[in-house]
Amino acid sequence: MRFLSIYLKRFPKSCGSGFSRNAVAQCFLVLTLLVTCAVISPSVLRAQEQQLENAQIPFLTLRNRTGSSIPERYFGDRRSDLKAGQCEVRSLDLSALGSLADSAPGFIREEFLRVEQVTEVSQDALLEALVHNLGSQQPVLYVHGFNISFEKGCRRALLLRENADLNGQLLWFSWPSDGAVTNYTRDESDLYWSVPDLAEVILSLYGLFGTDQVNVVGHSLGARGVVLALYEVANRYPDIRLGEIVLLAPDMDFEIFARILARIRPIARGITVYVTEGDRALALSEQLHGYPRLGEAGNDVSILNGVEVVDLSGLPIWDLTGHLYHIYSPALGDDLNQLLKKGAAAALRPNLVSAGANLWMLRAPEEENAE
Repeated sequence: MRFLSIYLKRFPKSCGSGFSRNAVAQCFLVLTLLVTCAVISPSVLRAQEQQLENAQIPFLTLRNRTGSSIPERYFGDRRSDLKAGQCEVRSLDLSALGSLADSAPGFIREEFLRVEQVTEVSQDALLEALVHNLGSQQPVLYVHGFNISFEKGCRRALLLRENADLNGQLLWFSWPSDGAVTNYTRDESDLYWSVPDLAEVILSLYGLFGTDQVNVVGHSLGARGVVLALYEVANRYPDIRLGEIVLLAPDMDFEIFARILARIRPIARGITVYVTEGDRALALSEQLHGYPRLGEAGNDVSILNGVEVVDLSGLPIWDLTGHLYHIYSPALGDDLNQLLKKGAAAALRPNLVSAGANLWMLRAPEEENAE
């Protein structure tokens, strides 16, 4: 199985001596899962194929069509005009494994997801369906980060939607990232190229849903794109007001964000930044750019007037990079749910502890800390 080879590549790094009890427990759990799956007979696997669960992820993308009939390769990594559609993601039902499957690390769950179908529709039809399906709920526009192919992005969008319980609300914006870890600078260029279209999408959603109703979430490099798109929106329409702006592990120069914050803060009901000290991807980005990143803990966030900063440094690390907590951390998912579905400020969210005027520490539920 694909997930077996992927995990075995990670295993030597994650299960060595000197790691935390949580890491050792995860390694033991994964080994048990691998052994269990290895002894499942082909007939059982065929039976499980009948228990596959399908999920539809609506998307807007600036990627090129490849002409491939394989769903995972339907869109490529080249720049193109804006397209709309839905990707159908299948998830193998592992309920037969009971609590073992429930407590498996997120990246194991991700490897049981696969893109089964990609269907294009017109942008107008997609947005009309979104309005109809949401009812009184608010849309959540999600922008992915660096090193995300279209296929991986479909799976990750589903994981975020499930982790934060945003079923029916999430609309995924996919810019033409290469999906290759070695192409960071090219991804940066493609992100900047995508900003005008992202701004137009935000304005289109605002036109459909109105004041205080449009939430925008960006992860990593995608969070930088969100900030730049908001800067453009604010320059053109300074009197509009969006909903919650959420920046997850934002890969952006901290001081640049602080300088332009005064322009974008008035057009949002709230801005929340999630940070952590264990983010290896952002540590590498700081080395590359020469300046601290907005998503790193330890910056002087007191200068970010009107921004609530949530520090996740005390949470268990659910992946080796410390950069993917938005899809793997249950505590973060619950906090996002309260913010995006209930509009609860940091002071009203139960697992946050004040650590400064606008800084909060996110506590994990007892069961997560115990692992």
